[in-house]
Amino acid sequence: MISTAIRVARVGSAAELAAAVLMLAGFPAIMVAALIPSVPAFAAATAVTYLADHYLHRQGSYLINRLSKVRAGLSIRFLIRQLLLILLLARLDLSNNLIFYGATACFIAFYGLQAPHGALVTLIRNRRRLPVATRNVDLASRIRIPDAPPLGLLNRSAEKMLHLDLAAVVGILVAAQLDSATPGFIGIGVTIGLGSLYVIALMPYVRGKKVPPNADKVLAKVDEWLRDYKPETVLYFSGSKDSTYQVNMWLETMEQLDSRPLIILRERVILQNLAPTTVPVICVPGGVHLMNMDLSSVRVALYAANVGKNIHLLRVPTMKHVFIGHGDSDKLASVNPFSKAYDEVWVAGRAGRDRYAIADVGVRDEDIVEVGRPQLAPIQDWQGVPEGRMPTVLYAPTWEGWDGDPGNTSLMLAGENIVQKLLTADPPVRVLYKPHPFTGTVLAKAGAAHEKVTALIEKAAAERAADPRLQADAAAVAAAKAELARIEARLTALVGNGGGDKGDEAEATRDGVVDVARYEEIARLRGEWNDAYWRSFPVWEHRVITGAEPRLYDCFNVSDAMVSDISSVVSDFIASGKPYAVTDSAGLGVEEFKRQNTAVRAATILSNKASELGGLLDAVRDPAGDPLAEDRVELRQYLLGPDEPTSIEQFNTAVANLAIKAEARNVGQESRAAASAAETVV
Repeated sequence: MISTAIRVARVGSAAELAAAVLMLAGFPAIMVAALIPSVPAFAAATAVTYLADHYLHRQGSYLINRLSKVRAGLSIRFLIRQLLLILLLARLDLSNNLIFYGATACFIAFYGLQAPHGALVTLIRNRRRLPVATRNVDLASRIRIPDAPPLGLLNRSAEKMLHLDLAAVVGILVAAQLDSATPGFIGIGVTIGLGSLYVIALMPYVRGKKVPPNADKVLAKVDEWLRDYKPETVLYFSGSKDSTYQVNMWLETMEQLDSRPLIILRERVILQNLAPTTVPVICVPGGVHLMNMDLSSVRVALYAANVGKNIHLLRVPTMKHVFIGHGDSDKLASVNPFSKAYDEVWVAGRAGRDRYAIADVGVRDEDIVEVGRPQLAPIQDWQGVPEGRMPTVLYAPTWEGWDGDPGNTSLMLAGENIVQKLLTADPPVRVLYKPHPFTGTVLAKAGAAHEKVTALIEKAAAERAADPRLQADAAAVAAAKAELARIEARLTALVGNGGGDKGDEAEATRDGVVDVARYEEIARLRGEWNDAYWRSFPVWEHRVITGAEPRLYDCFNVSDAMVSDISSVVSDFIASGKPYAVTDSAGLGVEEFKRQNTAVRAATILSNKASELGGLLDAVRDPAGDPLAEDRVELRQYLLGPDEPTSIEQFNTAVANLAIKAEARNVGQESRAAASAAETVV
């Protein structure tokens, strides 16, 4: 019942739900206490609402956002408390007392301070919001960007300002209880004084040298930097916060380009969640600003997603435009008809080319280039299960998709069956469960299925930990955990809070040039973290893995087999050469399922009952008797292309060839323009 209430209220935990209930019940309790009247009851109920409200804000509760939509926002809740305090004083027959007039004047004056405070905060933020935000672009030597105001002034500013009424509320309640106006006026003085000081402290940051240059100057300096840097290959991306992984997967490839790379983002939230990189990054939210930006040196533009804002760069004829996508799978998204808007479409292997031919969506065969998948380089080839180690099976289902089709994911129809059979396998295996980060965002049923699978695995893990037949090397595990803590502490010191250590976006833009030595140390430490993570628990322990770390490919490398759905995860896993199974959740039947989905042609096909899982486990335990081993080798070549030359070499060659085409087009245009001008003169 509690879990249902949590889901309905859209809160994150039972504690958050309890805080929400206390806050919502607290206000009627305050009113009742004011009407009785009872100062102790009023004080207790008021304290509950203050604490619960503050907790929900700190948790970023969805409920708090919804309250503001129904005229019960933060400032209204504070105002209601203050009005009820006035009512309490009236019910205590203090309406002719000096403290009553003092309280009324205090709250009027306090709300009078809200206007200049809010205006100053908004003005400071607007003036410090540059038309672009950058990383690894040296603007500090070209333009003056002053330090941000102290974080304490602007962070959660409205909440801080409103909470200054606490001194007045406490003082007035004490005055009412003791029948002495002195404590009340002391509290009133503190509230008005602190509120006035807060407003005064903000004033210097709206004028003079504390204000950044205007948008035109900033854009001019960015253009100046572009002319000096002369970027040749651009990775362009637009999307929501949840889609940041789609651009993050290309960062390492961009770092390995032979041409000068640049990343252009369109949303600030993407920049805030972008993984560390040495590549220059420019975030340009405004379409007009982007279209006026000097990108004349760019010859190749790469697009990782089909989104409407792509048109702002696609309109530039001096560069060639390429759709590279963010994965390789048999989903319909991999053959989007919009792809014909690009000059070329780059796919991993022959399968991608054939996929477009079969779909017949207008993408010409001569415009398709096979470049492999550079991101798959970290995936290790399978050498079989090491002697004496329990096999590990990864369950990595995809999410339910925007259309809510239950056949998109195995989680809702087959998830419990798959996990149950893996957990009860004989001989036993270890289960790793890594769900898609979007799971449950469209269908509550998918989220509920995820919770059930998680509960099954956690219960089995607890039972296995209590099994006397399974003994862990306690010293080795403890040493790994200690190493993990040391690495995490060092990473925290190096990374900080993801850019939040900068005062604001403008300051991060000014100082956002990467320290290469630190970047390389972070990359090395993340590798060490991954190694220590897998050693920090027994090799037989079941595990639910959510969040960014460990990465999916790290899970591939410690697994001996995988169960998944139709998605790019399957195509990527094939690079390992390991056995895998795919669930036919839509019930197409084995032959039709294989006909429609290239990536499953070397897979064990599972029904929703998952009764075929035994075949996958047999292949893991006896690789020599695996009937699909040869099929996987052939499919790997078909889906991902040849092993030599390496994928990054193929990718760089494709970039260079397309850059030549772009240059030839531009030279041709110049020649034709010159010839036309000469004819006009004659």
